[in-house]
Amino acid sequence: MRAFVFPGQGSQSVGMGQALAGASRAARDVFGEVDEALGQHLFKLMSEGPDEDLRLTANAQPAIMAHCIAVLRTLGIDLPSKAEYVAGHSLGEYSALAAAGTFGLAETAKLLRIRGDAMQAAVPVGVGAMAALLGVDIALAEQIAAACAEGEVCEVANDNDPTQVVLSGHAGAIARVVERAKEMGAKRAVSLPVSAPFHCSLMQPAADRMAEALAAAAMADPAVTLFANVTAAPTRDAATIRDQLVAQIIGRVRWRESVSAMANAGVTQFVEVGGKVLGPMIKKIAPDATTVSLVSMDDIEAFAKEL
Repeated sequence: MRAFVFPGQGSQSVGMGQALAGASRAARDVFGEVDEALGQHLFKLMSEGPDEDLRLTANAQPAIMAHCIAVLRTLGIDLPSKAEYVAGHSLGEYSALAAAGTFGLAETAKLLRIRGDAMQAAVPVGVGAMAALLGVDIALAEQIAAACAEGEVCEVANDNDPTQVVLSGHAGAIARVVERAKEMGAKRAVSLPVSAPFHCSLMQPAADRMAEALAAAAMADPAVTLFANVTAAPTRDAATIRDQLVAQIIGRVRWRESVSAMANAGVTQFVEVGGKVLGPMIKKIAPDATTVSLVSMDDIEAFAKEL
């Protein structure tokens, strides 16, 4: 069994998709459709930068999605015949749903622009922060978060793999995490260069905004079963997915549990579309599974021969 998985924010880089667009009409069409939907030369920004503009949440989110779908359409497969499941890490869930036909491409781009703007606007710059804990499991990460909160928000944002958990919340609480985590048993704690505290309760204004946007969005049941971030469980119901995407804004990204559940359901191959960040996490969670990363034309052509 096979799952196609899609990376989240942080996987963007200047030059992304440029070589692919040069080699693939399908990729060029994707980038053109996203540009038109957003009324922006996003592909030019992806190709040429500057990096600080591409890293802005409102640009990075639709850019990463566009790159993923460009890779998938260049591969040119009927996804339901080649994959039992799809999943995505945070914003990657939108890429997964676009791949599975829940949203159209233009609709996905517009939703991600709203999502990026709303997440950035939810908390004033400097009020929130995030930190990655390395060498911890989820139980220890939760203990560290609770000990460092001291009346402020300090919550698990991403349960990435058995050795990496990301915390999110007020800047003061996250500073205490970075200061104290090692003495509490973590190997390291690293502040993340993010502009807002994603996936914690401080994001409630963004969740409210996405509830409005998703209520107005056209949605269909996915053609391939989705493993959702907030439940780490499968679903093929559009109404359920709508609610889960709202909850995802403030909820924990249960990536470790999602991969484990897919492996337990029989997935033996995970195909990362448009990035190389999820594969190493997956190998720590499901070491017996194989992983494939599709970014370049060479990657795509080699994988197509396997199918």
